[in-house]
Amino acid sequence: MVQEIMSHLDPKPGNVVADGTLGLGGHALEFCKRIAPGGHLFGFDWDEKMFAEATNRLSAVKDVKVTLTAQDFRQAPAVLDRNQARPNAVLLDLGLNSGQVDDAERGMSFREVGPLDMRMDVRVGEPASAWLNRATLDEIDNVLRDYGDERWARAIARAILARRKEHPLRTTEDLVECVLAAIPVGARDKRLHPATRTFQAIRIFINGELEELSEAIVALAERLADGGAIAVLSYHSGEDRVVKGAFRELAKEGFREELRKPQLPTDAEIARNARSRSARLRVLRKLDRESVGQQEADRGETQDEYQTN
Repeated sequence: MVQEIMSHLDPKPGNVVADGTLGLGGHALEFCKRIAPGGHLFGFDWDEKMFAEATNRLSAVKDVKVTLTAQDFRQAPAVLDRNQARPNAVLLDLGLNSGQVDDAERGMSFREVGPLDMRMDVRVGEPASAWLNRATLDEIDNVLRDYGDERWARAIARAILARRKEHPLRTTEDLVECVLAAIPVGARDKRLHPATRTFQAIRIFINGELEELSEAIVALAERLADGGAIAVLSYHSGEDRVVKGAFRELAKEGFREELRKPQLPTDAEIARNARSRSARLRVLRKLDRESVGQQEADRGETQDEYQTN
């Protein structure tokens, strides 16, 4: 949804922008085209491989200052503060990119056989296999329900415990086989691979992807320049609930939601990239002082009308 994002954020020459989730650098390169000359791009990613690839791609950028940080976007507010930067546009694309999904060694995909790792930053934490081989039935059940909306969570958790009695789970194939053993053929969603929600849920849990997400969104929004905007792409209901809640709170004072409902990918976008089908785009703009005053006046008029009625 590159064009939709750029249309809403509308970066211009000389602007400061922050890409909190660099990935392979696609969005960042598009930002650079639009903020040259004189712009400043801040980029963040906690995935070493993705960060290295994005750094390489952005090395050829001209007429734009590029500041890249090999950390999660939750560290972005501190970096912006150190640089005394107030971005005109911020982007958080919370989904996986093709490089992560297609790399079998990452263990992110049920379609690729590889180590069951799933960590975004392999320098910290434990791989998914380690957790799955020691977690209780209830712990696995809760993760699959809370982060994957998986209605077969209990059955899958039981299958995992049964499987690890025979031998520890080590590969993505081991986990896929547990899912297939737990969900009856006739009950499987024909639109999605049966393991989709399970892999999503465990990846989110292992990486703590929803931890402090709301706080990070608020902190980044507060650092926007007047008139600046933050766009967030989420890919499942748990993420979108957090984004929606943060935006709704910010919209009560000094900010405006640009979209009444999240924008969805077009059929053409889905045809080009099937992985985009679950994307949800929300955009929030920081109002200037005059607009904030008008917002407060409108709120006061609404309250007066309510009291009169």
